[in-house]
Amino acid sequence: MIKIDNVSMKFNLGIEKDFSMKQAFINLFANRKKRKKDEFWALKDVDFHVDKGEVVGLIGSNGAGKSTLLKVVSGVMKPTKGKVVVNGVISPMIELGAGFDPDLTARENIYLNGAILGYSKKFLDEKFDEIVEFSELREFLDVPIKNFSSGMTAKLAFSIATIVNPEILIVDEILSVGDIKFQEKSKNKMMEMIKGGTTVLYVSHSLQSIKDLCTKVVWLEHGKVIKMGNTKEVCDQYYKEQLG
Repeated sequence: MIKIDNVSMKFNLGIEKDFSMKQAFINLFANRKKRKKDEFWALKDVDFHVDKGEVVGLIGSNGAGKSTLLKVVSGVMKPTKGKVVVNGVISPMIELGAGFDPDLTARENIYLNGAILGYSKKFLDEKFDEIVEFSELREFLDVPIKNFSSGMTAKLAFSIATIVNPEILIVDEILSVGDIKFQEKSKNKMMEMIKGGTTVLYVSHSLQSIKDLCTKVVWLEHGKVIKMGNTKEVCDQYYKEQLG
């Protein structure tokens, strides 16, 4: 379903200033080692696959490369080296609400965000009440998004994104949105998708959430795969390493 083949991702942390003769002269004689300090490899030779129906968790400390890998798999970023092969339609839930217009109302943003996700107006008309009901925001439908809390915005975005059961779901920490009641609802919705055969690539700092949902785990640190395999074994080893 998803094949991640020796993927590496490099970012340039330096600021390019090649617009002047002075900078060109500096670049010409700059120390090569110093230049390389501006290079940051967020991913280094990451290699694994996700089979149809699998729920694979990505764990690791902040800056490990988890979110970068999700963006590469989703096609948001092109890897510096290696390749990703995806067989199936992806629904990425990486930055909830990224397609919202803050000056538009929640009602208007349902159609705007839905269109960005590829839903037709007819489909959104049919699913409108279902989206609103799940979001618990009916009384705020005609309020501009800019007046929403981050939790309210995430709840609306999650409700729109999960209105269909995609073949492949890419998830980054979304089960922590909203209040405890909505978090439980979100988790149950995810479980429904998983039982329906959706393939999931899931990032979370909650090891309990990873253990509850995932069939196997990939542990990343500094862009490299440290370990992958049985969910409980990998999570337990990661936990011990973090405490040690």
